[in-house]
Amino acid sequence: MFHSQLIKPMEEPLVQVKNLKTYYPIKGGLLNRRMGDVRAVNGVSLDIQAGQTFGLVGESGCGKSTFGRSILRLQNVTSGEVRIDGQDILSLDREALVKARADMQIIFQDPYGSLNPRMTVRQIIREPLDTHQVGEKADRDAEVMRLLEICGLRKSVADRYPHEFSGGQRQRIGIARALALKPKFIVADEPVSALDVSVQSQVLNLISDLQAEFGISFLFISHDLAVVQHISHEVGVMYFGELVERASAEELYSSPKHPYTQALLEAIPQPLPGREKKKISITGDIPSHHDPPKGCPFQPRCPVAMPECAEHKPPLKPLDTSSRHQVSCWLY
Repeated sequence: MFHSQLIKPMEEPLVQVKNLKTYYPIKGGLLNRRMGDVRAVNGVSLDIQAGQTFGLVGESGCGKSTFGRSILRLQNVTSGEVRIDGQDILSLDREALVKARADMQIIFQDPYGSLNPRMTVRQIIREPLDTHQVGEKADRDAEVMRLLEICGLRKSVADRYPHEFSGGQRQRIGIARALALKPKFIVADEPVSALDVSVQSQVLNLISDLQAEFGISFLFISHDLAVVQHISHEVGVMYFGELVERASAEELYSSPKHPYTQALLEAIPQPLPGREKKKISITGDIPSHHDPPKGCPFQPRCPVAMPECAEHKPPLKPLDTSSRHQVSCWLY
């Protein structure tokens, strides 16, 4: 089911990201000098409405996870602007950032590695409440029990350890921890990619139910376009650190414009309903950050590249003045 019909874009977005850049230095030589930069995130702008999910897709290594961690300031950002509920996240000092984290949380990809094996489930979920000194200890323990129930886990598991649970159960524990401070915004970084297909649907349904009940906004990061299709209101496609297309879920999946988006959709094993295979394919690998291509970064792999593509990078722009469908391609 597509969510695009629910979009009411004229309210002030909860999350606003403008021209975000996260670069890593490339060093080498005898003196280990800076020789350039890995432009992991290279000028990405997007916004997310309150209570909605923005799906971010692309191949491994395109910068999706770096972008998600950057907007939460879980790693250093080179430049740009990030506002969450009007607050300028990148300008906050350490103390203010700790307070702001109550409103923004993350669900990690690896349910096995993201939970401290030496802590019980009770301690893991209660940790954010302890850090932010929410209520008395008895109140925090009661909240842990409530969160377990919300996330489909029995209260009796509170004093067990992570190794005693399946992958899907561990991810539910991670979700309960993310919910502890009643955040307005959650980055879900490949939250189901390490899970069996049968368990994936359960976790995705849980995320959708939580959004409906609590009005949480999500940035849902995934390489799986079929998963993103069913959970997102809007979708953005990243390539080589940049956003190359953005549209409502319904419009992007039914009428993709960028050749890269088209190729990703054609690679889905089961064709989407009402969509014919066009046999569009891409060859080769993502370009090297040590020697990035001139012009459009996709042009060395693009089946419809034109001479202009090798000379100039196309801007991300709307298809027309009234459209929220944006594409970075000289074909439009």
